[in-house]
Amino acid sequence: MSSRPSPWNPHRPALSRRDFLTRTGLGLGALSLQTLGDLAAATGTLDGLTSMASLSPLAPKPPHFAPKARRVVHFFLNGGPSQVDTFDPKPALAKYAGQPLPGEYLRTERKTGAALPSPFKFSRYGQSGLEISEVFARTAAHADDIAVIRSMHAQVPNHEPSLMLMNCGDSVQPRPSFGSWALYGLGTENQNLPGFVSLCPGGLPIKDSENWQSAFLPGVFQGTFVDPQHREVDRLIENIRSPHATRDMQRRQLDLLASLNDAHRRNHASDPRLEARIESFELAFRMQMEASDAFDLSREPESVRAMYGDTVHGRQTLIARRLLERGVRVVQLWHGAGQPWDHHDNIESNVRKQAAEIDGPIAAFMTDLKQRGLFDDTLILWGGEFGRTPSVELGDSGKSKLGRDHNHYGFSVWLAGGGVRGGVAHGATDEFGFRAVENPVSVHDLHATMLHLLGFDHERLTYRHAGRDFRLTDVAGEVVRPVVA
Repeated sequence: MSSRPSPWNPHRPALSRRDFLTRTGLGLGALSLQTLGDLAAATGTLDGLTSMASLSPLAPKPPHFAPKARRVVHFFLNGGPSQVDTFDPKPALAKYAGQPLPGEYLRTERKTGAALPSPFKFSRYGQSGLEISEVFARTAAHADDIAVIRSMHAQVPNHEPSLMLMNCGDSVQPRPSFGSWALYGLGTENQNLPGFVSLCPGGLPIKDSENWQSAFLPGVFQGTFVDPQHREVDRLIENIRSPHATRDMQRRQLDLLASLNDAHRRNHASDPRLEARIESFELAFRMQMEASDAFDLSREPESVRAMYGDTVHGRQTLIARRLLERGVRVVQLWHGAGQPWDHHDNIESNVRKQAAEIDGPIAAFMTDLKQRGLFDDTLILWGGEFGRTPSVELGDSGKSKLGRDHNHYGFSVWLAGGGVRGGVAHGATDEFGFRAVENPVSVHDLHATMLHLLGFDHERLTYRHAGRDFRLTDVAGEVVRPVVA
């Protein structure tokens, strides 16, 4: 339909059919106050009439009650680390070594055989006497600050749905990630850096950016991917500096773009995607100075860099500390994206090698946070999407390759830092480490506990989408009180 001059203003075209239908629909929609509620939810303000242009959705917001933690770091061991080789000692496996386990222990994704004892020694650490494997001996120096949940369980023994469940709270439907929910609820304390950063060396993991997606939440709450295998800031963050324009020129260009976007916004209904794009442009500009500083490890004293180690995981863990202390709300540190903790063979050499890559950096990180006064209000999560079988996996030929299959029935994660009761082991698997049998903890329970430590009632942190209120924990989840200080 072509435009014709308006009888009221000959210089302005009359409404097109599309504009007429859009504006008519808006008039009908104004009869509902729910739109104001959605706007308030997106902006974190109780006044639905507040313009999104005047208040950034990333502005800091108070939680439901006084929080124990202000920020979160998640060490994600992609692929599923073996609980019986790390944080859940099972002496019975040595007793039954080489012997077939009862039938219920053979109900796994692939065919498994006899009991496979851990090749690693477990020792008691700290005043609490928490038992931890030798492969995490340096992390174990902080045993009295760690709460191990040994009774985790997931839904299926497959990587993709289990990654989605652990990161986003749902194994099937696309849902916002934990980091996106935290950013939506709390905002960020530094408007010049992304509030949620995912450090994943070597490229994207299984399910790619879905692991840190915002899904139906506004796009501004999505995680920002950074590949920390690089050292130079210009390679860590693409296009961090423009080779063609000065900072003043970029500012003028952005101001022009902002005025055009604002004119477009005034003539259309509130569009979260448009808001996210505007926020992204502004953030990208502001990051040019702040990010260059945050990711430049040469600014750290040599002693601090040596403590973390000059390795990919040492550097990315130090970057995480620098981001957290600058107000970034959530940082996820991936380990095993390229070479996952998916040890179907050679459990001894593979676990020893990969644990050695992160044991020192994790210990350095916890020490560093304590020295800087950041430990008590930083929540730390360690773990993967599921665990491994206590029985040996059998290959297609029926012969053992001394590895372990996937196991979602029982596995371990640990928490430390802000509001966590350290030096405890909560729950238990059976005598072989296969199934959670004492105080089982679901992923929804874990998420509810983490949100509680951040100051949220997980049942009240909701977002209206498609006619219903959604939350990270769906319709389940109980706070695991014994691990809360």
